[in-house]
Amino acid sequence: MFIQPGVIALVLGSGITLILLTYASALGIKILRNWDIESSSENQLALERKTYLVSTLVRYGLVFEIVSAFLFIYTADDLHNLLVGAMCATGSLNANSFGFPALYAKIMVLFVAAAWIAVDSLDNKAEDYPLTKKKYGLLLFLVPLVFAGYVLQLLYFKSVDPNVITSCCGVLFSEGGTNIGSSLASLPVRQTEVIFFGSFAVVLSLGLASARSVRRLFIIPFSVLSTCFFAVSMAAVISFISLYFYRIPTHHCPFDMLQAGYYYSGYPLYFSLFAGSFFGAMTGIIEPFKKIRTLSDVIPPVQRRWALVSIACLTVFVVICLIPMIFTSFTLEGY
Repeated sequence: MFIQPGVIALVLGSGITLILLTYASALGIKILRNWDIESSSENQLALERKTYLVSTLVRYGLVFEIVSAFLFIYTADDLHNLLVGAMCATGSLNANSFGFPALYAKIMVLFVAAAWIAVDSLDNKAEDYPLTKKKYGLLLFLVPLVFAGYVLQLLYFKSVDPNVITSCCGVLFSEGGTNIGSSLASLPVRQTEVIFFGSFAVVLSLGLASARSVRRLFIIPFSVLSTCFFAVSMAAVISFISLYFYRIPTHHCPFDMLQAGYYYSGYPLYFSLFAGSFFGAMTGIIEPFKKIRTLSDVIPPVQRRWALVSIACLTVFVVICLIPMIFTSFTLEGY
């Protein structure tokens, strides 16, 4: 295992978070069994006191998990300097069979952790804490994900061998390959551009409508399409957006733009996409909570705010994508 600051921070930080979440899940089981906000029993009062403290600690732990997803990508990119054949995070993650599964686990944890924090914030806005059982039920689902991510991360770092030649983005994202990356790289540019910008226009329109009226008629489609737009955007990044950043018509890597040579532009690009898709999806996920009496007046302004945050972040994402398309001489005419 490489002893680097990023590796140490990820292993120790995720380990501490996992221990904390495991302890919190034990409390979660008690809450699922015994929570009754209308009771004034000694057991209920003890649960309420513990819940406040544990929820606070869990929030800090999950914030680390969200940050660690980006730190993991940064660390993987940094490791490419030590690996033969690697030129970016693609080569580093492909150095063994645990790299990409660890990345996918980190991304899943990122979204679920952010969802838990969002539900917790809503729960604290109501006097009777109506979402307590739901958020601790979600926590019990989250703990195995964090555990899987931690194990995969540990196995990845432990199995990285600097003496093994690894294949990089030229192989994984070549148009002539047969894997998923190659399939996305081979998507027809013009059609993908139409789908990408058309999808953004629809999501933007629904987001503005949701922010104005907060009606289910707009909220649910906006939530669903925000989630779909994440997948469409990732396909577009590999298909044609990355080409404008690199100014090379055959280089489809989604990771090189994270490097200094491209002004680390990948970080704001991916962060704005993740944030925009997440807040858009959450506007619909919390829609059923309107039926809860103490949240019926709380949810609509939150949905309005999240819809605005979502379309703002997605607009930033699209603007970042457009900058090299507009302000450079590179063109994909003929490809």
